[in-house]
Amino acid sequence: MRDLVEVVGRAVRLWPERVAWTFDPGLRYTFLEVDELSSGYAQFLRELGVGAGDRVGVMIRNRPEFPLVWLALVKLGAAMVPVNVKYRSVDAEFVLRGVKTVVAEREFEPLLAEVGVPVVSFVEDLESLPGFEQQPVGPADTVNVQYTSGTTGDPKGCVLSHRYWMELAGSLVENFPRLTERDVMLTAQPFHYIDPQWNVVAALLSGAELVVLDGFHPSGFWAKVREHRVTYFYCLGAMPTLLLKMPPDAKDKDHRVRVVQCSAIPPGKHRELEDRWGVGWYEAFGMTETGADIRVTDEDHDELVGTGCLGRPMPHREAKIVDGELLLSGPGMMDGYLGLPDVFEDGWFRTGDLARMDEQGRIYHLGRSKDMIRRSGENIAAHEVEGVLMSHSGVRLAAVIGVPDEIRGEEVKAFIVGTATQQELADHCAQRLAGFKVPRYWEFTDDLPRTPSERVAKHLLDRSVP
Repeated sequence: MRDLVEVVGRAVRLWPERVAWTFDPGLRYTFLEVDELSSGYAQFLRELGVGAGDRVGVMIRNRPEFPLVWLALVKLGAAMVPVNVKYRSVDAEFVLRGVKTVVAEREFEPLLAEVGVPVVSFVEDLESLPGFEQQPVGPADTVNVQYTSGTTGDPKGCVLSHRYWMELAGSLVENFPRLTERDVMLTAQPFHYIDPQWNVVAALLSGAELVVLDGFHPSGFWAKVREHRVTYFYCLGAMPTLLLKMPPDAKDKDHRVRVVQCSAIPPGKHRELEDRWGVGWYEAFGMTETGADIRVTDEDHDELVGTGCLGRPMPHREAKIVDGELLLSGPGMMDGYLGLPDVFEDGWFRTGDLARMDEQGRIYHLGRSKDMIRRSGENIAAHEVEGVLMSHSGVRLAAVIGVPDEIRGEEVKAFIVGTATQQELADHCAQRLAGFKVPRYWEFTDDLPRTPSERVAKHLLDRSVP
């Protein structure tokens, strides 16, 4: 497959009447309906002036119109700019710079009026019009300008082509976990984030049914997995820890899931996750900038449970470690950041992730280069301290940052969501970490600012100290 238009056409030829999407609780669309509706929306948008090369903002929650509008824009040769539905005026204006139009839910009308961007139509007014004629598109054409989560600074717009999506989604079909038309996939992340989007493409490529939830709700997540007879899902961030904090259920192993892929599986909880739900959890590493890069497969899963190993590079990806940093190269990566200089160095992308590689070519993540705290000459990986904090039963979410200190250069500050006390956590850390890694400053709160990928937005945390 060269592009997403070919992918949709092939899916219609092979599985016209099969269910392509289920939007919980009961909206279902066949592959034929996906094709016809997206073409109808394409004609609607074309009559409103949207054409090849235009960038169009899309601000829609987890409802069918999001992927339908996306595929409509694909068919027009236009590019989608997904907008986080939690954005307000400053961050929305940042990502909507230069867009021609916006498709949004009506509830966002006041925000978009404040930002001052033109609105093509509200979802409630969309019509599927007849008469659409497909225009040629190519593998190098831009499909998305996908903004990064911005955990440590302003988001950057990743320019993603058809080729990017073919490599990312294709790797899930051609390689592990080898998705097929017998699978039922599930996504619970917001559609403006990249994961539900690659789920859409992978399902179109494989013929799998894709189940879309309105969001991630730990208390009812596995009930939905059982209800929809899900065989595969991907999760990340704090999701596995939050699932483990739910009360055990006699039905925990009563499901059809054959593979769970997850980014940042807590090593200390990996075995517990597998024992509780009776299915393998497989580490996977990728970035918005680079797509599908590194993963654990069924060939080495058993050996790597609990090690924190990311696995090996995918067949289409090369990896190397330079001065402790992970660099990636190969086809199907972004075409650069919108409006910024080329960031590739002889075809290699510097990930900003610290890592090591063993003799067998397996890669271990050691933290972010910008997430390293230097206290009195000692390097402290924030993710290590966070892992220890998250292992306490009284912690639901934790984040660790470095804050300025006149004597030591930096000190460790921990942000905690949970019921544990400061003394309990200080003792917990002291028993498991070197003394210089134990947080000096603590802040307890009801929640922490997060990115669409459920990672803590650390640049928004308070760096002041008593």
